[in-house]
Amino acid sequence: MKKTLFPVLAAALLFAACGNQPAEQTETAAETATPEAVSGDIAYVQVDAVLTQCDLYKTEGVALQAKTEKAQKGWAQKEQSLQAEAAQLQEKYEKGLITSRDAQAQQESIQKKVAAYQSNAQKEAQTLDEENFVFTNRAQDLLQRAVREINADKKYRMIVNASALIDADTTLNITSIVLAKVNELYASDQKAAKK
Repeated sequence: MKKTLFPVLAAALLFAACGNQPAEQTETAAETATPEAVSGDIAYVQVDAVLTQCDLYKTEGVALQAKTEKAQKGWAQKEQSLQAEAAQLQEKYEKGLITSRDAQAQQESIQKKVAAYQSNAQKEAQTLDEENFVFTNRAQDLLQRAVREINADKKYRMIVNASALIDADTTLNITSIVLAKVNELYASDQKAAKK
């Protein structure tokens, strides 16, 4: 089961391992990036910023993350409910309020509920995992296509993920250009899907 969508998304992306930059710092850096980077051999992209600011994430990613969190809360509540039911049964039995036969029947009923819950939770988790996987692949595809289009003229010999950088000139930052291209490609994909 996924705790959150974003770490999975960031980990699966095209470029080097993701950094531990705070989201606020990443977003601010992307907003202040120069719109036109200097042409050169190397450029860098703040992948985390592109992913958290792109239209795909804002529309579909946030909804998927909310769906995942809602499912996790539902699972936790169901587990607590079943544990409370089992504890009540144990308490009633220990106080002699029910016969051992009734306690055994109720215990079997609780075990069936637990088995049904676990089966349903597992199916729901598999569905969410698959949805997260598809979403991550879509984001990765958009990012790769954006970078390919931006570098179609081979202006850059290397484009790297900024999370691996220690220091770099901000004129090499093409994050805002990549973000704009990702949003453009996403809008184009959405328009094509509606036809």
